[in-house]
Amino acid sequence: MKKIYTWAAKPASRTLTVDDLKNSKGKKKFTQVTANTVEEAHAAEQAGFDMIISNAFNVKEAREGSKNLFLTAALVLNKFVTADDVLRGAFEALENGADAVMTPRSMKIVEMLANEDVPVMGHLGLVPRKSTWIGGLRAVGKNSNEAHDLYLKFKRLEDAGAFSAECEVIPENVMREISKRTNIVTVSLGSGRFTDVMYLFMEDICGDTENPPRHSKAYGNLSKLKNQIKIERIKALKAFKKDSITGKFPGKKQSINLNKEEFENFLNKLD
Repeated sequence: MKKIYTWAAKPASRTLTVDDLKNSKGKKKFTQVTANTVEEAHAAEQAGFDMIISNAFNVKEAREGSKNLFLTAALVLNKFVTADDVLRGAFEALENGADAVMTPRSMKIVEMLANEDVPVMGHLGLVPRKSTWIGGLRAVGKNSNEAHDLYLKFKRLEDAGAFSAECEVIPENVMREISKRTNIVTVSLGSGRFTDVMYLFMEDICGDTENPPRHSKAYGNLSKLKNQIKIERIKALKAFKKDSITGKFPGKKQSINLNKEEFENFLNKLD
């Protein structure tokens, strides 16, 4: 556990720092999962994860659930539009307990954040919100030219000052070679095993997704439990309604009565 000061100038402990991640590149594998609630962040910490990532608006909840894990705040495209929005959002997220921010924005935006010593995770490969530019949702780097162009983007991201990159749906062998040739901490989301960090969404790991992406794997079945909860809820409501109509509810345990003497006095007062 490392002792740090947060961006809010408060003493804290972290399992990892940016420096740890950079120095461990190519030597040690880490894990990351999304966590947008107190419960999810707590579960990630209890499960022994190294890193969590949350929506920038959910940093307080995530940090409440996990005091110690390395937390990255995702600056959602449509909520942080201008450069000022991004910078303000980044500092607010850091102030609320994040250790880094993630943005799929331009190299210029990444450079702006890095110039302020903000730890930045970029986003390369498939960026779903920008998928129209590549013809839809698909892997990026599927031919030699595209793979080389992707490598050059990694180098530009490196030059812009990012310490890390979310690498989404990149062919495994391409990702392996790129990761070896960049000092950026690579985070695989559907990009194979040969990166520094393995990452999946909480709902995909826990089996809480109706149409999970091809690159995911469910290790639980929360969807089944949720469906069972729906069934049990309706069952309970129907039983309550039936007992209420037939007079079975409330019973003796759910009701109170005056004792006989007090009740007689009450009746007399009514008369």
